[in-house]
Amino acid sequence: MSAFIVNANKMATSLLIIFTFVVLAVLALRVRIVATTDSITVLRTTGMTCGSCSSKITKMLELLRGVVVSEVDVEGGWVVVGYDTKTVKPEALAEKVSSTGFSSNVHMVLSPEQFKKITGRDISVKATPSSGCCGGKSGGCGSNKNS
Repeated sequence: MSAFIVNANKMATSLLIIFTFVVLAVLALRVRIVATTDSITVLRTTGMTCGSCSSKITKMLELLRGVVVSEVDVEGGWVVVGYDTKTVKPEALAEKVSSTGFSSNVHMVLSPEQFKKITGRDISVKATPSSGCCGGKSGGCGSNKNS
């Protein structure tokens, strides 16, 4: 009888260890590798009319793997994107913005240090988005494609 109890304890311990490794493996696969900003691209973008346009562009860019942060200046026609150059290229950023219905091209590429020297701020600090005005109405965001 005592041999049965010892075998049951070994079996329970083995199952507990296997279960622990399975849980750790599943959690390890779910952990997202965090990208770091090692470059900033400034895109010249036209066709933006309001905060909803800004929100649309930001959401689409931040879906790209490697994009850490994006800021949109609707009035000025600029999109600033901080990203990991090992994962995404500046041209892909402009293409992503263009695919949302806006005309966009790469204006300049800067290091985070150059960006901070020019603007006096760190790209990792997000700007507060504007509230939207057109919210998906026909003729709203992205429908005014200017070159």
